[in-house]
Order: sequence, then structure tokens, then C-alpha cells
Amino acid sequence: MSVSSEQRKEGGFAETVRVIFHAFIIAIVIRTLLFQPFNIPSGSMKATLLVGDYLFVSKYTYGYSHYSLPFSPPLFSGRIFGSEPRRGDVVVFRLPRDDSTDYIKRVIGLPGDRIQMIDGLLHINGKPVERERIDDFVETDEYGRTTRVKRWREILPDGVSYTTLDLVDNGLYDNTEVYTVPPGHYFMMGDNRDNSTDSRVLAAVGYVPFENIVGRAELIFFSIGEGEHAWQIWRWPWAIRWNRLFTIVR
Repeated sequence: MSVSSEQRKEGGFAETVRVIFHAFIIAIVIRTLLFQPFNIPSGSMKATLLVGDYLFVSKYTYGYSHYSLPFSPPLFSGRIFGSEPRRGDVVVFRLPRDDSTDYIKRVIGLPGDRIQMIDGLLHINGKPVERERIDDFVETDEYGRTTRVKRWREILPDGVSYTTLDLVDNGLYDNTEVYTVPPGHYFMMGDNRDNSTDSRVLAAVGYVPFENIVGRAELIFFSIGEGEHAWQIWRWPWAIRWNRLFTIVR
């Protein structure tokens, strides 16, 4: 029995639909359970992360809350398969006062910690965090003008190290009250200390519930210069920051 061309067309269309459907399901599973892409919209994490960086964020690292699901339906509360963040992790979380907004910052304070800034120096539980001055961070704008910013390497009590920027002396949040992190919450700060709205601003961010954490930043898979557009493929040879591709976020 021969198969007509019309039947072959119908079979081919049905197979295409099945392939697309299966690919869609696989993508949903990967995004929900494994990795979510995230792009950097602001300079609050310079120089660790730059505007135009695109990251993979691991969902499984800290377990799952309802924010792990597409569109974040409130099907359950708390976390399942939960594993607590470490001090120094770079995490994506939902803003407590607007859970439709994603933020990315570094975990500085764990539940029960006392956090304070004194003269621009971070203190954890009454002790100053070790830091050392390193080479300035140098930025060049689109007109070729360069700006130098003081850069420090901070070393947390458990040995995690990273760099921070110091735009101005005596910045707005260089001297703060003592923040005591409540149970089940975390204290987040941007690495660009004078240009970051973070947990130091209680009215805007404040303490972040464990439930609001989406995942840990893992890998920069794409990076394009600030002001450039990723869809302008013809500009990629000059616009892509090639040296940042496939670098681990630390």
C-alpha cells in the first residue's frame, strides 16, 4: 500500500510538532530544575559582573521554592531539597518588596550575623573583614575617556575572597548602623559598594528571606559591551568581551 504525498506531508508536520513540543518541555525542565539565564542590567556588582554580562544561574544549588517555577505560582511555601548559601556566594533573588523583580548581589551576612560598615570597612560580628588594596579598576567610555576607581580585595572569615570598588570616600553607606540578620534571612551587598542598593537600605531591599533566593550565579556564557545590543550580530566581533566568555563567577 503506497503512501500519498498528502499523508507524508501530514506525517512530517506531526513529527515537527512533536519535536518542538519535546524541546519545549526539555527547556522548561532545565530552566525550572537546573539553570536559568540572567543578564546584568546595572553596575552594582562591578567589577565582578559588568553590564552586558549574561550568566547561568544554578537552581538546584539551594533547592527550590515557588520562585523556581515559571511565573512563580504560589503552590507551596518555603524550600524543598534546601541547602543554605555560603557567605560570599553571588546569588539572584526576588526583591522582598516586589517579588516580580530579580536582584543579584553577594551574600555577606548569614542568619544571626551582625553586619556593619565603619569608614567604608565591612565588619562582621564586631570584627573588621580583612582587605588589601590592589590595582585600580580602569573603565573606558565610548568616547575613549578613562576612569580609575579604587579597588580592594576582601577576604571573608571563611577564606572566600573577591574584589570590591570604592567610588568615593565617606559614601552614603560607608558608615551604618549594626544590622542583625533575622533567622531564615540573608544580608546581601553589591561589590560596587558606593553604587549598590542592597540590604544596607532597609526600606528598599533589607534582609532577604531564604525563600526568595532563586539560585547561585555560576558562569558568564556571553558578554557584550555596555550600550551595545546583543541582537546586532554584525557588531559582535568588536562588541563582545571575548575575555569574559565562559568565566566562572566568584
